[in-house]
Amino acid sequence: MTRTKICGFSQVEPAMAAAQAGADFIGMVFAPGKRQVIPEQAVLISAAIHRLNLRPEIVGVFVNTPPDEVNRAADDYRLDRVQLSGTESLEYCRAIARPVIRVIHVTAAMPVRDILTGIEKSYNALADKDLILLLDTHHDTAYGGTGQTFDWHIAVEIAARFPVMIAGGLNAGNIGRLVKMVHPWGVDVSSGVETGGKKDIEKIRNFITAARKADKQG
Repeated sequence: MTRTKICGFSQVEPAMAAAQAGADFIGMVFAPGKRQVIPEQAVLISAAIHRLNLRPEIVGVFVNTPPDEVNRAADDYRLDRVQLSGTESLEYCRAIARPVIRVIHVTAAMPVRDILTGIEKSYNALADKDLILLLDTHHDTAYGGTGQTFDWHIAVEIAARFPVMIAGGLNAGNIGRLVKMVHPWGVDVSSGVETGGKKDIEKIRNFITAARKADKQG
């Protein structure tokens, strides 16, 4: 089954809707940007999710933040995982106490063999970290949430060899095609379930439903 991660929550209600719709992960962005969650809301979201009997994992998204700050935030907000979306090194990843989601920013010019080599190196170096690798679209001025896809043919070869999560420009209209074409371990969406820059509960539910439907058909 393809795992679903809905990212960029800053309010309790849509985060709870995602959890109740069956999301496997919900993400809060702690890095500066338009989706950055304020501390008070992060506390409320985490507390609400933790009250559920069956709940998604809570992921905190950081970009080139000092490791001690990341570890402190993970404790303060009761995060299950830490997503590293910047240029963090393998040595940096080893300093993180929680399991790690490490983002690889994909460009059209990157040879697949180089991506595969980097993934293998990451899994070997972080074998004790319960590591998840996430392929996202490279952007010159943003580290994620751009709503832009990359060439999924790149992901096909990678997903055939490694369990990876795919992000970048996903929505309810194209997630089924991605799941059937790539067969990823997981998928990650943020802007694709928003309306006017805010999380849209109906779009969240439609995204998860479409991913589940593609799993059954595939």
